[in-house]
Amino acid sequence: MPDSGFGREENYEFMQENDIEPFVKFYYFHKEQKRAFKKNGFLSQNLYYNADEDYYVCSMGQHMDKVGKRRKKTAGGNLSTTTVYEAKNCNGCPLKCLCSNAKGNRSIEVNHNLNCHKQKVRKLFTSEEGIYHRSQRSIEPESMFGQTKSNKHYNRFRHFNKDKVLMDFAIFAIAFNIGKPHLKEAGNKEILAFLEKFGQNNGVILLFYEIRDKV
Repeated sequence: MPDSGFGREENYEFMQENDIEPFVKFYYFHKEQKRAFKKNGFLSQNLYYNADEDYYVCSMGQHMDKVGKRRKKTAGGNLSTTTVYEAKNCNGCPLKCLCSNAKGNRSIEVNHNLNCHKQKVRKLFTSEEGIYHRSQRSIEPESMFGQTKSNKHYNRFRHFNKDKVLMDFAIFAIAFNIGKPHLKEAGNKEILAFLEKFGQNNGVILLFYEIRDKV
């Protein structure tokens, strides 16, 4: 379960095309779970949307109609499309100071395709399986990244281009995995030495061997 920075439209599209379950958080996933976010009726994410007639409704009940579309190409070469909605008349609105800082009428940009992907991700992460994966994240990948960057000082690749970077990381991963059983055995020896020095009966030592052999 990578960081929320990976929760971009092009990544979700790739996962959908390759039948990969998108257990990838998007930006604001945790923030939108909070009460303050849900209760804020001025946020574009919380405005009512009429999908049949394709318009939004602002906090004052005014329709925000579609006025155009914008297309832009991401750094990865993906073409992203957003739809622009604008309120008809914000002049004299008593909530204008809370709703928008724009001089004219308020407008919002919505990426409907990305919103569809986000809805799927919400269902996955709030399911029983999703909650389990979220709880395992700090145990499984985060500890590995911590070992890699902090303890091994592997903060950047030493080569350029895709093939050399793959070779670079593959060699590091092999060395990292070879070192894991060595560290485990070294840790077991330290524990055993402690038990032999301070243990009061041999049953504790035998139990340690039994547990070690099962792991």
